[in-house]
Amino acid sequence: MTPKATATAAPATKTTTSTKAKGPITLAIDIGGSGLKAMLLNATGDPVSERVRVATPQIPTPRAVLAALDKMTAELTGFARVSVGFPGVVKRGTTLAAFNLHPLWASFPLQAELEKRWKKPARVANDSSVQGFGAIKGVGVEMIITLGTGMGNSLFTWGRLCPGLELGHHPWKKYTYEDYIGRRGLDKYGKKRWNKYLQEVIAQTANTFNWDHLYLGGGNTKKIGFELPEHVTIVSNETGLLGGVALWKDETLSNKQP
Repeated sequence: MTPKATATAAPATKTTTSTKAKGPITLAIDIGGSGLKAMLLNATGDPVSERVRVATPQIPTPRAVLAALDKMTAELTGFARVSVGFPGVVKRGTTLAAFNLHPLWASFPLQAELEKRWKKPARVANDSSVQGFGAIKGVGVEMIITLGTGMGNSLFTWGRLCPGLELGHHPWKKYTYEDYIGRRGLDKYGKKRWNKYLQEVIAQTANTFNWDHLYLGGGNTKKIGFELPEHVTIVSNETGLLGGVALWKDETLSNKQP
């Protein structure tokens, strides 16, 4: 019998209503194919509110998702800025594609729209990039793969994001990485073969990117049924929110970038 994954998952962060750390409060949002999540973070990235979650609208157009965010965040007040993790390609605050949401997200100015709606500065990045910021140690080459509705991915070198990576849609075998280890792959091939493909992806990315550490996030990490290799760690879903503060520290995500 194959042993259960033994790598230590990052512990869930205890929330608090204290705002001891000086500095701006960030409203961190994680837009997913199945759920929308939000939380307030202090200047050091610690939660100062409970996490709020609602289901992603069945027809997840920009209008429907924004309406849901308006309702969901009504109780999360007092924030000075907004950070958003989005499940698709993002450049300078514009969503170029959202493979697991709706075609209307193509070329949608999400960052500008949020600033207009909520009258606060905002930054938007790929959701795996935000989760990576919440997980990485800033040492060497670090990669994160998120296992959810699709397959998210981000890469960091010494704490600095390499933006624009969309490995999930890169050709692999007969299809793409996401077709094998995203939710479609899990539903199509079953848990046993899905685990086999995930092991192959771990080995493939190690050989391709020579990462020093790989982090696995997303709701489907609970389906992992094998012992993880050295330097591979499961991280909590909360890291998809906790990385929000780092968006304001990494200038590669600034609209001033070419």
